[in-house]
Amino acid sequence: MSGSHFSLILLPTLRCNAACDYCFEKKTGADLTIDQLNALISKVLDYLEQNEAKALSIHWQGGEVMMMSPQWYARARDVIDGAANGRNITVQNYIQSNMIGYSAKWNPILAEMFDNSVGTSLDFPNRHRKLPTGSTADFNDIWIRNVRQAQEAGIHIGVIALPNVETLRRGAESLYSYFTEQLNITDFQINTPFAGGPADASKSDYPLNTVQLTRFLTELAAIWIERGYHHGVRVGPFDELIEYFRTDDAVLPCIWNANCASEFVCIDPQGDVAQCDCWVASYPQFHFGNIFKSDSLNNILQANPIRRRFLERPGVLIQQEECPECDYLALCHGGCPIRAYTTYGKLHTKDPYCATYKAIFHQAEQIAAHLARNKQSEKKQYDGKNDSSI
Repeated sequence: MSGSHFSLILLPTLRCNAACDYCFEKKTGADLTIDQLNALISKVLDYLEQNEAKALSIHWQGGEVMMMSPQWYARARDVIDGAANGRNITVQNYIQSNMIGYSAKWNPILAEMFDNSVGTSLDFPNRHRKLPTGSTADFNDIWIRNVRQAQEAGIHIGVIALPNVETLRRGAESLYSYFTEQLNITDFQINTPFAGGPADASKSDYPLNTVQLTRFLTELAAIWIERGYHHGVRVGPFDELIEYFRTDDAVLPCIWNANCASEFVCIDPQGDVAQCDCWVASYPQFHFGNIFKSDSLNNILQANPIRRRFLERPGVLIQQEECPECDYLALCHGGCPIRAYTTYGKLHTKDPYCATYKAIFHQAEQIAAHLARNKQSEKKQYDGKNDSSI
């Protein structure tokens, strides 16, 4: 646990209204009931109190979260707020949806529970996101229609995009223009794809070629700095990386946490506890335990040997990899365990996108230094004008 804060990735359902080729989750019909949520939250808050934490972030994901009704979330909010307020614990809720099931009926609960903000996903070009009885084009049409409706209602939309081979071929300019000009998306993040879950032809290109991916990402960062940075456009992970190098205070993606096993856990609708949504939904051999079958979350996390392997990973990497020689060890910590496992079949090895991460870290550091010099120069010019007017 990081200081006084803990994060929970909560999957209230593993049902889904999409049929994406590269999905890593094993879908089930199980939904979390309000009574189960009450028991689950009580044990999570017990864990926070035992570890003297005062803030909880809940990241609502799926499956597809909007397979549950807005009314269910209203009841869930009341349960969570009632339990947290009684313990003087602050709870912040975040939601990640594919937006296929969105309509205006969601607006009140999105405003009341999720601060009028939704995280969603769309790739450019979309090769894998489909409806159960449709094509990628059908998915795009509904997604664009619903996202525009949400934006018109004042809801902030943040988008995660997974690059593919065709993304790299078309180039950074095409992706940036597509999101910012065609879709009016001013907040998006590029995540590195991995072949999680069952083997599938759609995952055969993963991990992507690091030389090509590095070229794409560094070009994207340069385009964003030139055309979007000063106009309110956010592009991750570059925005938070630059903030990290400017102020040492940033919210970085979980892949670069000091140790994700001490920062958060994931719980699915059946109560299974694992490190994140990929581990809980696809790799039962990596489950830590079941929150409905245990007296406490603390017992699950303290006693489980699998979780201990996650906790030991950064230390093992320092001994077995060249990580200690890297200038960015304190930022990266060896990268993401799920990306390592799905590529090499081993937990205790570094992220396969290591070379790409180093390149974008270096670029972000240079950009941060450049911005700092410009700010200092502007301040001197401003001070000079003030002096001359006295």
